[in-house]
Amino acid sequence: MALNYTQDQVEYITNQYRLKPDRDTVEKLSKELNKSIKSIIGKLSREGVYKKTEYTTKTGEKPVTKLEIVQELAERLELEIWQLAGLEKAPKSTLKALKENI
Repeated sequence: MALNYTQDQVEYITNQYRLKPDRDTVEKLSKELNKSIKSIIGKLSREGVYKKTEYTTKTGEKPVTKLEIVQELAERLELEIWQLAGLEKAPKSTLKALKENI
């Protein structure tokens, strides 16, 4: 079985990524080693150093579904989730306003 990376390359990419763990580093390594970005990410993942970038909303918050907001409302109001059936169809901004003011 042919190896895609030499031990020196593995040490190099893991060290470079640890110094600056971001997408730019992955792209730079991809060009330097003539490997695909997916290959670099895969190798970093197998080496246990890759950190997946977490998705955030336009406002910089972690995304929350409307159902999760309704579940939290039910808990705060000490109700069962089925008692708020249909509320998840309300606009997200309305649900957030309710949550913040309860």
